Amino acid sequence: MKNGNQIMAEALKEQGLTYVFGIMGHPVIDLALSMQAAGLQYLGFRNEQAACYAAQAYGYLTRKPAVVLCVSGPGLLHVIGGMANAQVNCWPVLVLGGSCPEDHEGIGGFQEWPQVEASRPYCKYAARPPSAALIPMHVEKAVRLATYGRPGAVYLDLPATLLTQSVDESKIIKVSPCPSPPLSYPDERLIEQAANLLIKAKRPLVIVGKGAAYGRAEVPARDLVYSTDVPFLPTPMGKGVVPDTDERCVSSARTYALLHSDVVLLLGARLNWMLHFGRPPRFQSNVRVIQIDLCAEELHNSVSSAVAIQADIAPATECLANTLKGRKWRVDRNGPWWKDLAMKAEKNKRSVHRMSLDTSVPLNYYTVFKHIQDVMPSDCIICSEGANTMDIGRTILLNNLPRHRLDAGTFGTMGVGLGFAIAAALYCKDNAPKKRVICVEGDSAFGFSGMEIETMFRYKLPVIIMIINNNGIYNGFDTETFRQIQASGDPTQVTPPFTLTSETHYEKLMEMFGRKGHFCTTVQDIQQALKVSLKVMDSPSLINIMINPQADRKEQQFNWLTESKL
Repeated sequence: MKNGNQIMAEALKEQGLTYVFGIMGHPVIDLALSMQAAGLQYLGFRNEQAACYAAQAYGYLTRKPAVVLCVSGPGLLHVIGGMANAQVNCWPVLVLGGSCPEDHEGIGGFQEWPQVEASRPYCKYAARPPSAALIPMHVEKAVRLATYGRPGAVYLDLPATLLTQSVDESKIIKVSPCPSPPLSYPDERLIEQAANLLIKAKRPLVIVGKGAAYGRAEVPARDLVYSTDVPFLPTPMGKGVVPDTDERCVSSARTYALLHSDVVLLLGARLNWMLHFGRPPRFQSNVRVIQIDLCAEELHNSVSSAVAIQADIAPATECLANTLKGRKWRVDRNGPWWKDLAMKAEKNKRSVHRMSLDTSVPLNYYTVFKHIQDVMPSDCIICSEGANTMDIGRTILLNNLPRHRLDAGTFGTMGVGLGFAIAAALYCKDNAPKKRVICVEGDSAFGFSGMEIETMFRYKLPVIIMIINNNGIYNGFDTETFRQIQASGDPTQVTPPFTLTSETHYEKLMEMFGRKGHFCTTVQDIQQALKVSLKVMDSPSLINIMINPQADRKEQQFNWLTESKL
């Protein structure tokens, strides 16, 4: 005989899942223990949202969902924020929620809540196994739906009565492990149409998206770019699919490239707010779009694509690269398109470089990131969140490897940073023990999940947390101005909503664990702290960098968010 706890734990193991992230409690205490007994690796978090952020990031890095375990009612409610983020980001994650005993439903059971119905809008599949014997079938289906097609979140509801139900082993449904998702190959006629459009283009541009990173398309994407000399732009988490340091990367001329391109090839990138919907004023009104996406429903979204190819990114990109090479097409590096891009990129690079040379205290963003970039390993995984911290950081902190940047993503979610960093550290532990994870946080963003430092200590994860501290959300005030504001009246009336306490010593959190953090105000402080932290391999490090509270990004031609004209 086996009970539902044992059946669930063994079903997860049989599907090849490795990690469980969560917070245990009634009614999943025995389930957590059963998971460890079955050989799963369990990490307890301090907040369910952070656990879900970690699980989905691990799914993105490995293409295999990790598990989130939460208690009933409020526990699942906290997780739903993470489920929504995974669904919008298209990352696989499997959520298991304990729930009220079935014989207590409808009469006010402990933490009773309609959990399947509540989860359904935020995931691809939500179900409650009707009996413990059927748990393996639902686990296999959940894994399959989380990973097949466009990846996303799935939810299984586990009432206390289901988990304690005993079943004869002969009655338990036997299910084979879910095979890897099948590849979808492109229509060769559409590849020819795409090639013809690119060959006729005067100002072609490739945009490499997060879908190309998830789809392991780095080899064909690099082949395409290298063999044709076509300029490319990465989206924030498309960075590294083709190296940021490659001379064909035109990130420094992003606005110009988008505005003046006449044919745009999208490799796993969506024309959502991050790419200004593919519409004027950011794009020409007559721009021709070639779209390659795994999800058919994404095709022609926002604008009508000239060529829309439904396929996995890697095989489609390989086919297109081979076709273009066969046609001996190459963008003229001495032609007007490349000259204009190079001129604009060089102008912007000079502007950023000039700002990064200003080492006066308090420091600005560009100086801070330039000197972090100078010291950090070139192959580290960068996790980043926070408004200016994330946006400016992505332009200076470079990635030359795919899936080595994790940030707020399509949903723009704050609070993901430390959870993402924990997932990345586990990925490194299993696959590249010497690789480092650097988590670059705004001070506001850090506040969402700061106590996950304790989780990092408990599991000996050597994440380097760098807080770019400007005393606020977007910006704040210096200590004297903040003191005067607070003294001028009721703090709830006089303290601006964007303001946080000035010069908070977040690094002192490390003292709770018998370690020392780093408080930095100068370039020398930053470089020394990072060098010391890179030597620590058994626990997290925390570097608190004070910058000018009024520091901002360089002047932009456009606001970063395209506003509706309706």
